[in-house]
Amino acid sequence: MKIGIIGTGNIGGTLARKLRSAGHDIRLANSRGIEGVRAVADEIGAEPVDVRGAVDGVDAVILSIPFPAIAELPEDLFAGLPAGVPVIDTGNYYPGMRDPNIPEIDEGMVESLWVSRQIGRPVIKAFNNILAHSLAELGRPEGASDRLAVAVAGDDPQEKSLACVLVNEVGFDPVDAGELAQSWRQQPSTPAYCCDWNAEEMRHALAAAVPGKAPATRDRMMHTYAALGASPTHADIVASNRITNAPDTKA
Repeated sequence: MKIGIIGTGNIGGTLARKLRSAGHDIRLANSRGIEGVRAVADEIGAEPVDVRGAVDGVDAVILSIPFPAIAELPEDLFAGLPAGVPVIDTGNYYPGMRDPNIPEIDEGMVESLWVSRQIGRPVIKAFNNILAHSLAELGRPEGASDRLAVAVAGDDPQEKSLACVLVNEVGFDPVDAGELAQSWRQQPSTPAYCCDWNAEEMRHALAAAVPGKAPATRDRMMHTYAALGASPTHADIVASNRITNAPDTKA
């Protein structure tokens, strides 16, 4: 497949590497233009492009940039993208830590519904509830007993199915998280967020989410991580997330 990836951070860059290794043609873009992405694109064998090049003629788009950058994308960027081509939103909203406050989300709008409004097109929510280290290092073959899961939410069955294929190809079990309006269940600091669950545990975690509970926990996230010390291990972070985000989740 031809896959356009907008964003070269921890999640976007890792997905570019893993999907290129899986044999896909990757078009890679970021906010700095073609030259700004050329070095990393050349490193992984991707084609460096601008944001329009990441959308034109591709089979899937992965949008992996902070929310403020989404609002700055060209208004017509996705206007010509055919139905059935998923735009996969990997982003999360971190007010006070990285992002300026977005009133609509602060008032309760589901994050990916806000993204959809910004780009004028429905999205599929995936790869937002897995740690970058887990995504890069903990993928396993299909059927492995220690395989982790990634939640996938969205409204279009064809687009969701293709997103699930990509999740599987990079080494994780896709778990159907329902319609896009239900993707709040995988937003930051919900029980499904960054806890390295397997598929069964992920389904329990999604079901255990309580409306309106996560933002307060999310806003304490940096203090929670600071309590782990200067150099927490991946295991330390996962254990902290399970205690903080999912204290009552039973698999």
